[in-house]
Parts: sequence; structure tokens; C-alpha cells
Amino acid sequence: MTTSPESEHPIKAYGYAARDTSGLLSPLTFSRRATGEKDVRFKVLYCGICHSDLHFIKNEWGITKYPVTPGHEIVGVVTEVGSKVEKFKIGDKVGVGCLVGSCESCQACVTDYEQYCPKSVATYGTPSYDGTQTYGGYSDHMVADEHFVLRWPENLPLDAGAPLLCAGITTYSPLRYFGLDKPGTKVGVVGLGGLGHVAVKMAKAFGAEVTVFSTTPAKEKEAIEGLKADHFINSKDEHQMQAARGTLDGIIDTVSGNHPIAPLLNALTPHGKLVLVGLPEKPLDVSAFSLIMGRKTLAGSSIGGLKETQEMLDFAAKHGITADIEIIPIDYVNTAMERLVKSDVRYRFVIDVANSIKAE
Repeated sequence: MTTSPESEHPIKAYGYAARDTSGLLSPLTFSRRATGEKDVRFKVLYCGICHSDLHFIKNEWGITKYPVTPGHEIVGVVTEVGSKVEKFKIGDKVGVGCLVGSCESCQACVTDYEQYCPKSVATYGTPSYDGTQTYGGYSDHMVADEHFVLRWPENLPLDAGAPLLCAGITTYSPLRYFGLDKPGTKVGVVGLGGLGHVAVKMAKAFGAEVTVFSTTPAKEKEAIEGLKADHFINSKDEHQMQAARGTLDGIIDTVSGNHPIAPLLNALTPHGKLVLVGLPEKPLDVSAFSLIMGRKTLAGSSIGGLKETQEMLDFAAKHGITADIEIIPIDYVNTAMERLVKSDVRYRFVIDVANSIKAE
């Protein structure tokens, strides 16, 4: 007999969940585990909406098990800690991003790349080590092992900082890993959405000269005046793309829609790097010549490990980096998803969980 979400664990929880491929979210009563000796339990205050949430609730990746409560940009305040917790106490402000578990012993884990652990546990929609489903931050509270809980910097806003737990680390990590974090480096950012606008802010804070590529000419003013990018290129304009050939040391491509890769590779200098952080649905069409002629690198990057994610939060707090957000109540979430499909948000929705999710 299958155990219901409400009776799997002893602690009752409330949230919003999708129950089928329509992706419609509605109230769900479920349960979370008791606080273990290394666990941190916290009241959720805010949770960002990531484009991955939209893919997942509609089962567009073919891996969703319903019901699913999304959300992996979660911030809150600690309400209980286990007996062996060392880093947190009741009342601390904390965050949880895309991971809540890993084996902590493989090569990826011991080198602080938990995101690449083959046994990693995602914050929602995946089996935990006890076999039960994980539930994300569209809910009233969370519990996680302290290793996967992040200390929240005192001067980083909780609401506008929440999306950094995905969008921030997804762009910070490749800038650091691929050496695009040096002052004067010429960095391109493809796409000016939830990921792209944070990528611009991160790159500028590192001292890079930033060029934004977008298919929407109307975003030029926003890119240059609002986000302080140095250059803007309409990627549909062949003349502008031709003028950009061989000018960039690296490019962070944040676009999840299908789009041509060759013109972006052409924009790189010899030894340049094109790093994909978006997830286009179709396979890429890439000529070997476009890589070989110039020893160019086409790479991908996921999020970051816990150590690097904490480093990113501290960097963001130091440099005043937050996401541009629109705060919504939970009962607006289905409308928000409809708008997200149309890219009708500047640039990230954040749910005011504490003031809008109530026990039924």
C-alpha cells in the first residue's frame, strides 16, 4: 500500500503542489521528517520561482513524480536544530538552494562539487535516502542536513536575495571556474532574463567588460542603463554579430530556447570559452571547425557546491548584488507561471511564503 504524502513523516507541512502535467498548483498537506541530530528546521519566508520549476511541474523533462511541490530558492529563519548541529542556532537567517543531499564521500563531494555527486538529492521532486519524495520551498517550512543549509549574510535582503540560490550560483560558478572573473576580461552574456540579468551583475562586480546579446532590441536601454552593461548586441542583426567576431574572452549563455551556437563561437577570441547554463530542448548544431579554428571551448556548467554557494552569497552581499524581483502571494502562482512562459517578468518572481501560505 502506498503511503500518502501526509503520513510519510511525523511533522505536518503545508504547501502548493502540481498533481499532473497541467502544472496547476493547488494546496497540499504533506509531511516532513522529524528534526534529526544534524538537521536544521526553518520557517520559509520567501521562495523564488525558477524556470526549472515550470519545466518540472509540467513534466517537460519526463522525470516528474506527482504530487510535486517545487521551489529551490528558499530563505527563512531557523526554528529548531538537531543536537549535533554546529553552524546554526534558532533565529538565524538561512537559505537552501538546489541540493539537500549527497553521499559526502565521492570525489565530487570531497572536492566541494556536491552538485556533481551521482547520488545527490535535489531539493524537490527526487527520492531522498529514506525513499520518500523531497518537497521544495513552496511550503511553510523546510528541514535539511546542516551541510546543505547556507548562512544568510546580514546585509543581503531575504526577498531579492532568494533567487541567488539558483540564478546567482548558476552564473557565478562558471565565471569563477573558467577564469572569467578577472578585471578587464571581456565577457558576453546571452539572454537577459532571470539568469542573464544576474550574470551581468556578477560579471560587472568582477570588473569585466560586459556585452549583452539579446533578440529583443527593446532591452538595450535596460541592459546599458539599468544593469550597467558596456555593450548591447541584437543577435538577430547580422552586421552587429559580424562586428562582434573575435572580441570576447568568454560567453555565459543563459538561454533555454533553441538558438544558433555558431555565431556565438565566432564572437570568441582564440582560446575563448562558450559556457552553457541554459537547457535548450533540442541537441546543439555545432561544427568541429568552429571549435578547432581558435582552440575554442564549448562547455556546460550546473550550479555550485555548498562551499562555493556560500562564497557567492558573501560576494553578492559585499557588492550589493540582488535579483530584480516581483513579489507575489502564493495564490498568484499559477498566473505567475503563465507569465513566465511569456517571459513577462522583470526578472524573477518571488513568493511571499510566510504571509500567504497558511495551514488549512
